[in-house]
Amino acid sequence: MPTLLIRNADCVATFDHPDPNQSRELRQASVFVRDNRIEAIGPAAELPSSADEVIDARGHLVLPGLVNTHHHMYQSLTRAIPQAQNAELFGWLRALYPIWAGLTPEMVQVSSRVAMAELLLSGCTTSSDHLYLYPNGVRLDDSIEAAQAIGMRFVATRGSMSVGQSQGGLPPDALVEREDLILRDTQRVIETWHDTRHGAMVNVAAAPCSPFSVSRDLMRESAALARSLGARLHTHLAENDHDLAYSREKFNCTPTEYAQDLGWLGPDVWHAHCVRLDDAGISLFAASRTGVAHCPCSNMRLASGIAPIRRLLDAGVPVGLGVDGSASNDSAHMVNEARQAMLLARVGRAMQPPEDRTNSRGERQTFFGCDLGPAEMSARDALALATRGGAQVLGRADIGHLAPGMCADLALFNLRTLGFAGGAVHDPVGALLLCASPQAAWTVVNGRVVVREGQLATLDLGPLLERHNRLARQLAIAT
Repeated sequence: MPTLLIRNADCVATFDHPDPNQSRELRQASVFVRDNRIEAIGPAAELPSSADEVIDARGHLVLPGLVNTHHHMYQSLTRAIPQAQNAELFGWLRALYPIWAGLTPEMVQVSSRVAMAELLLSGCTTSSDHLYLYPNGVRLDDSIEAAQAIGMRFVATRGSMSVGQSQGGLPPDALVEREDLILRDTQRVIETWHDTRHGAMVNVAAAPCSPFSVSRDLMRESAALARSLGARLHTHLAENDHDLAYSREKFNCTPTEYAQDLGWLGPDVWHAHCVRLDDAGISLFAASRTGVAHCPCSNMRLASGIAPIRRLLDAGVPVGLGVDGSASNDSAHMVNEARQAMLLARVGRAMQPPEDRTNSRGERQTFFGCDLGPAEMSARDALALATRGGAQVLGRADIGHLAPGMCADLALFNLRTLGFAGGAVHDPVGALLLCASPQAAWTVVNGRVVVREGQLATLDLGPLLERHNRLARQLAIAT
């Protein structure tokens, strides 16, 4: 079996404990990989000094590979498109639906590879993707095959829309599918691709798009189908005030009550955004162990608001990070996403009334009314969301932290670069988020080097970008 040695790193941050402050952070340490699993972690002097491949990790920080829990990869074709730059969610969707109606299988394949390349170069090793548009022969298989080609661990979700404008939904009628066809294809892709073994490179989930684009029947039937096949469930929920108002007007309930009524709470479910969860909703999520994909950049970009992440975490809700659609971020950089999660949580705390500003233990320290206590979210808290938190949300016990027996998914960052000057010498882990967001120097997925010295190793990026940009122009012109 092939071996890989990551040798003599300045710091290996394992995130091997639910409390990131209690996780091991080893200095001058090595990681030894055999086949696709971690075999040993420890002081460099105590581990083997040779392997089939050796990465000299001096001057580097080693982390578990980052985990992205929510994305729409096809949207990289419409990043920064002028007609959607300044819109909130519903207006943004209405501007883009007519453009996305022109998607082809080639466009999905190419845009998925571009999105995955961007993620891998930021140290992300596992990504979910929510593909809910299937015009012109597009299939979920198109994005799964892209993941296989580039070497990313992938959670493909079979999204869907079945309620068009004529039935009170948001999307154009031309973009919705018949529900019997949706269920049939969902079953097909789960049976074809879903792998539940340790180290699986492909998982599939059922993912009706949103309360404003699918029927309640489809939600119920999708949940029953997925559970009968051992697959997970994913959708958008409580994304902004318009989303909340839609649920109240159409269903006479809150988004969480809607999810509860349809069987969409539980440890096999994760919802994207959840910006407008109320206290009752947080309690239901915690009691049922329902997961949340927190998308801070997208929530800011679309003016959706600040999700109550500290309250969710304190209640025991599983939370991971998601970069969301490439046209609502408009980036797929997981280190930057973690940085924004940390900063946005601190802004959110500052916006609370002074009497509500307490830490996770209910304590508040002040001086002349000004807070003196700990920040709402530390760098390590945010990195925990990006690693083991994301793994928990996706139902993966084999990724998200570094320990013997875990999948060999790792990200290495060069601490000797300009952006870390003066920071990494004090705290290399904290500096990763407090300093400028770097690209990964090395990314390893399942024991395979996919980013080598800052360059993608599994495909030629130049021709891919040329093809992608040609298709982006073609898609926009066809509208």
